[in-house]
Amino acid sequence: MTRAPTRSPAGGPRRSPAGEPARHPAGAPARDLAAEVDRLSVRLLAVTDRLELRELFERYVIALDTVCERDHDDDWFRTVFTEDVRLDFPIGTRRGVAGFAGFLREARGWWERTHHISATTGITLDGDRATVRVHQLAAHVHRDGAHPAAPFDVGGYYDARAVRTPAGWRFDRLAFRVVWSRGQRLASMAGAEF
Repeated sequence: MTRAPTRSPAGGPRRSPAGEPARHPAGAPARDLAAEVDRLSVRLLAVTDRLELRELFERYVIALDTVCERDHDDDWFRTVFTEDVRLDFPIGTRRGVAGFAGFLREARGWWERTHHISATTGITLDGDRATVRVHQLAAHVHRDGAHPAAPFDVGGYYDARAVRTPAGWRFDRLAFRVVWSRGQRLASMAGAEF
């Protein structure tokens, strides 16, 4: 049976039953516990920031597929983007969150259905700023009779920049880069970089 460390009779450092200085579970001497708590606090903040940034991106991706079905207006997108966000897509560039909901609704309306899947998130934190790279696969299902039954598929990645605001993390730049595509694109996409 293992006995708990005890304090020495003179009030000195805690000692193990064998008389050795007590150690923190990570192996640090007990007197370094405050420093270890400080290091863990910094790591916890980084983990929390990464989770918040991942969730922020996931909310954006879900909106890509549901913008026509839910009440995603410009105010909702202000919970994802800064007011002056720069958005770069193969179909065009936008500056500012004002009007983005309508832009996205119009683009989504070109298709019967869309399905965006994101993975492999890389996040680099730098204080109140962060860069985020997320890989994405997207299927775009043509409207009945408009094109062949096969969807227009796209694979690529987002490069994003985020800033911490009083309301939480927000993206101030988001750019999608196409790596590959297959299938029939719409005629309205002529000139788009696919």
